[in-house]
Amino acid sequence: MIKDIVTGVCRGAKRGVLTSKQGRNFYKGNRSGSMGRHTKHGSYVIDWSKLKPYVSHRTPKISSPMPTPEEFLDLNHKKSE
Repeated sequence: MIKDIVTGVCRGAKRGVLTSKQGRNFYKGNRSGSMGRHTKHGSYVIDWSKLKPYVSHRTPKISSPMPTPEEFLDLNHKKSE
């Protein structure tokens, strides 16, 4: 009985961690989701609501504080006049 337990532990340790590159019948993936869908004509349509916004590291930092909703509405009202 102890021999069976030791054999089982050794077999499990031999396999190791499954990576996304291993296995022929199993696709683990790399945590990326679908960004759209395939059409019946063979093309691919991107669903823009699924994409994450990208902000470049070159974007300048904003030093002024964000306006409150009241200030924002006042600014829009003054611009339209």
